[in-house]
Amino acid sequence: MKLIRYGQAGQEKPGVLIGETYYDASSITADYDEAFFANDGLAKLAAAVAGNALPATPVERLGCPVQRPSKIVCIGLNYSDHAKETGATPPAEPVIFFKSTTAIVGPNDAVMIPRNSVKTDWEVELAIVIGQKASYVEESEAMDYVAGYCLHNDISEREFQLERSGTWDKGKGCDTFAPLGPWLVTKDEVADVHNLRLWLKLNGKTMQDGTTANLIFNVPFLISYVSQFMTLLPGDIISTGTPAGVGLGMNPQVYLKPGDVMELGIDGLGTSTQTVVAFSKPA
Repeated sequence: MKLIRYGQAGQEKPGVLIGETYYDASSITADYDEAFFANDGLAKLAAAVAGNALPATPVERLGCPVQRPSKIVCIGLNYSDHAKETGATPPAEPVIFFKSTTAIVGPNDAVMIPRNSVKTDWEVELAIVIGQKASYVEESEAMDYVAGYCLHNDISEREFQLERSGTWDKGKGCDTFAPLGPWLVTKDEVADVHNLRLWLKLNGKTMQDGTTANLIFNVPFLISYVSQFMTLLPGDIISTGTPAGVGLGMNPQVYLKPGDVMELGIDGLGTSTQTVVAFSKPA
């Protein structure tokens, strides 16, 4: 299934995409949140889809396909080509950092350059959505904890991240820095999560073109590893890292400016488009 959330920001309703038609799933659940995943919501939704029990609905805007999760756990330097282009050594263990959940926006919403930013950058990534509470998970059982996958643009402010001391988090969690979607694709629809092409274009020019076959740490390992350090709750997201082609790694470096348009996608997980806008203080 392809799960969507649609409607105005902050007022999204749950739905599904079947073929090219959107269907309203609000008769099954109020939202795609922790309670939905924890209480066998995917099975109930699948039964409703199989029974043609959901009404078709128009969709003007897509939101993040998961209602705000408890956390977004990100994995840094998880492609060797990306580590090389940034001058970093591929890590012996996964690098973990967090994105603020207030950074979440819909897949086609605008990305806003933060105040005083001069180095806002892009990163196309595969995101894992956790389907059940996970703590000290064995790698051999890790895939049982996956609800599905979605597309993520891990927007990053490199000066904040790398030149302002402390952890990476301050360059990762700015408002609009986590466009997610268009869909949550359930794991049964993804034949091989370790053989997916992911790409990003800036103003029509291809900047990133990679494959999840080149992940340093694969999906089961990441779920198992992260769960040794924190409990993952249903609906939580692990973003698995980005391939080469980010602005930081170019010579000369290239960073986002108002009016730029990013287009990105992953095989089977859909595409998204974000236009970059200048900073304005949130209401």
